[in-house]
Order: sequence, then structure tokens, then C-alpha cells
Amino acid sequence: MNILFIMYDQLRFDYLSCAGHPHLDTPHFDRVAAMGVRFTNTYVQSPICGSSRMSFYTGRYPSSHGAQWNNFPLRVGEQTIGDHLRKIGMDCWLIGKTHMHADKEGMERLGLDADSVIGARQAECGFDVWIRDDGLWAQGPKGFYDEKRSPYNEYLKSKGYPADNPWHDHANAGVKPPNRMASGWMYENADRPANIHEEDSETAWLTTKAIEFMDQAKGPWCAHVSYIKPHWPYIVPAPYHNMYGTDLVPPPLRDEREREDAHPVFNGYMNNRVGCAFQREEVREKVIPAYMGLIKQCDDHLGRILDHLEDTGAMKDTMIVLTSDHGDYLGDHWMGEKSLFHDQSAKIPMIIYDPRRRANGTRGTTCDALVESLDLAATFVEAAGGEVPAHIIEGRSLQPWLDGESPDWRDFLISEFDYSGTPLAEELGLEPRDCRLFMVFDGRWKMMHAEGGFRPMLFDLQTDPEEFIDLAKGDARDAEITRLYGYLAQWGRRMSQRVTKSDADIVAMRNKAGMKGVLPFMYDGSEVPRPLTKFYRGKAPELPEKE
Repeated sequence: MNILFIMYDQLRFDYLSCAGHPHLDTPHFDRVAAMGVRFTNTYVQSPICGSSRMSFYTGRYPSSHGAQWNNFPLRVGEQTIGDHLRKIGMDCWLIGKTHMHADKEGMERLGLDADSVIGARQAECGFDVWIRDDGLWAQGPKGFYDEKRSPYNEYLKSKGYPADNPWHDHANAGVKPPNRMASGWMYENADRPANIHEEDSETAWLTTKAIEFMDQAKGPWCAHVSYIKPHWPYIVPAPYHNMYGTDLVPPPLRDEREREDAHPVFNGYMNNRVGCAFQREEVREKVIPAYMGLIKQCDDHLGRILDHLEDTGAMKDTMIVLTSDHGDYLGDHWMGEKSLFHDQSAKIPMIIYDPRRRANGTRGTTCDALVESLDLAATFVEAAGGEVPAHIIEGRSLQPWLDGESPDWRDFLISEFDYSGTPLAEELGLEPRDCRLFMVFDGRWKMMHAEGGFRPMLFDLQTDPEEFIDLAKGDARDAEITRLYGYLAQWGRRMSQRVTKSDADIVAMRNKAGMKGVLPFMYDGSEVPRPLTKFYRGKAPELPEKE
């Protein structure tokens, strides 16, 4: 069996028709959901691109793998799904984005050449690269955000797009009279069509690359097809730019009670630049229709992939996973972007189709179990026929749920967020080690703990599903806060760094030391079986004469 692991960047869990969106029709996402299982309570381990993705790829929490923010290097030697799958005979390929930053210093220290097979995999998050393009070729006064080679820009230039940076000037910008660039970085331009033929846009291009890979691939393989959209810049080519009108923009989910005695970190994010922007209705009326158009385009190109699998007969032996690295506030909770732990940010779509007969009983169903994004690493290893290395991968395989079983499951899940590199850290006067947030969620109660001496936040999603009322502002819920802190402490005591010896290895070591010649703590040798003292008995050797 092959694994097609598709990730969409910044796709909200509720912006799919199968998840109940009232206006957005996504028949191809729905098609996969009808063939498989849609997991309705899936959360990322960090609501920021780079750190979240490193948890997907390693199967480990941010505090375990250490890459807790965008462009924090993933330390050399950290094992990823590529490493685990290759051990059991499955290739692992990248097609698109990872947002992974290589540990160049660590590679130099160990003498790893980035041009070698091992070095290249270390620099590419454990993947073999079919094509990598992180899709943020933004240019500022001091240069480009990402200075690596852009295969997509090269493609556009080969197609005759004349700009020096066609990623921006064509794929992520429109045109306004009289023949002026309408940059996608400006929200006012989000309703304009991108200045590009749709078939040359990022989503279309990457889909073509995915199909090219599948046409030549020899199995078994895992292919990570990773789209940059519907991540900003919020601009989309025709005909998707005007499919959805402002009449379909929902009212923002926010409440004045959120602003009253707000938690200092929450207050900072409500009042930062993107938060203030999305509090303007004209911004939401421009951006949300474009965001919906980007998702509709993603769905149409997912249809291309599904049709190709059907036409080639590969659907019957390809597991398909659809997910996202985090959500998008879009003005809810007075915020834009992601970063905190409300469902709009930390909850993601997760749909898995398993083609094997064992999964026939769960097709077209939903599962409400508490799922963490790092569970996919364990799922892939088990689906590929391997044994999950539980001393390394901290997630749990979802295979039992796909098979219709009801396994003993987790009582709570955890997400982390490190904002030490943001302006808010300076505004709050915090040292980097204190700029850390933790979410504990048990399916009903959601608590956010903030280092640095701040109070927690607490929401009861049973009585307040919109997460408007922070119950930690008073003292009526001390018992729930204490219980959730108990969960956080339990998680904090987990064994997370002993990755070179499994439990089975350790059990096998027990009582074996004497066979290797180390036999201390005896009085006369009668304390151990006689064969163990074989080399310590017998005639004493003669003492050599002094010279």
C-alpha cells in the first residue's frame, strides 16, 4: 500500500462542506470523507506553520523536537517519518512545502555534506525531494524571506511570465487601473483575480507535479503533497476570485466579554496589527470570499488527483490523508492569522481513507476521539506494516479507529506555543524561556497555561462552544483548573528524550551484565550462578620475576 499525505496550509477545520460549512461546496474533500473516516476532534501540537509541521513529521511534541517557531532548526539526528518508513521498506517523498529549517551548524559539526544522500535528507526533514517549494517568495528592503531556489518561479519564467519575481507579481498580485500592480499583500486587493492563468497558479502547478510523481513512482511509497494555499496572500486566479460574494461572509464569532479583563497574551494578539486589521469589516468582506475561492480551487485540484488514482487503478492500494497545519481566525475572537488555541486556530481537518478491506466497516463515518496531529506518524508506520517505535514517536496510531475498533485512548491532548520571537514578548517584558503557552483539552474543558507568572485561561466548550467566556477570570472553576493542571503535570513527566533505547531493548538488558564480564558486589561468588564466575576461579597465574 502507498500513502498519499496531503496537507493544505492554514485550512480551517470548518471550511469544508462535509464539516458543515453553509456555503462552501467541497465535493472532493467530501468524496474522501465518504470513502474513509473524518476525525472531528483533531488538534495541532503548535498553531504555527514550522513547529506544527515538525510535529507532524517527527511524531513528537515541540518541546521534544525543539523546533518551536518558524525557522527554528530541526536538530540534526531527529528522526522523521521518512527515517521510520525507510526502515520498513517504504520510500518517503516531498512534493511542496515543509517550512523546515536545516540544522546547518549541527551538520557541519558532524561533517555531513548536504549534497550526500544522508546530508540531503537531514536538510530536507527526512524526505527525498521530488520538488520542494515553501511558497513564500516575498521580498522586502533587506531581501527575500526565503532565499532558497524557487522551482515555481523558474516554472513561471519558463512559461513566459516576465517579472523577476513572478510568484508575487503574477501568482499573488492582481491588476488595477490603469495597469497598476494590485499586490496580494494588501487586503483591499483580495477580490481581484490574480494576474496569472489558473493552470499556472501554485495549486495547479503542484497538483501537476504530484501526478507526475505518481506516474513514475515504484511502490511502496509515501508522498507528502504539501500545498501553500489557502495561506495568505489572500488572492486567487479567475474564476475563483468572485465565486463567493460578501453576502456569504459570516458574522465574526466574537464577544465584548472577551475584551473585559483579557489575559495579557490574548489581549496582545487581539491588538496586534493582524488582529486590528481583521476587526475591520471591509477586510473580512475582501479576504473571506478570496479564502473560500482558494479552498474551492484546492478542492477542484484534489479532484484531479482522485480522478487520476481512479483512472490508473491506484485508488485501491493508496491510503489518502487530508489535513492542515493549523487554522485561520479570519476575525473571530478579534484576531487574524493563528497563534492561540481557540478552535479556529488549533483545530484542523483530518480525513483518512484506508483502501484495505479491514476498513470497510468505517467508510463514511466520523470519529470524535481526541486526535493529535503527531498521531499520523504512528499511523503511517503501522499502515506500512511496521512496529511503532513508541520511545521515539509520541503519537498513537489511528489504525484501530479506521478498523472499527474502540481502543483505550487518551483522556486529554496538548498543544504548545512559543512566542519568544514576537513583538509581544518584548511588550510584556519577558525573557524567551517565559514566552511559552500550553493548551490542555479533555474534550470539554480547554485550559491555556502561560509561563511568566500569568493566570490561566479556561473555557467550557459544552456550555460555551464559541469559547467566549474565560472562566479563569473568577474562582468558581478552581477544581477544573486543578484537574487540568494535573493532566499538564502528567504530560510533563512523560519519557520524551530516551530515544536511543526502546523499552524492549531495556528489558532485554536486564540481568545480562554478568554475562559481559562485569560481576561486582559479591562476597565469595555464591551469590550468583556458578557459570558466571567461570573466569574468576581456578589456579592463580604465576607472578613474573622483577627485572
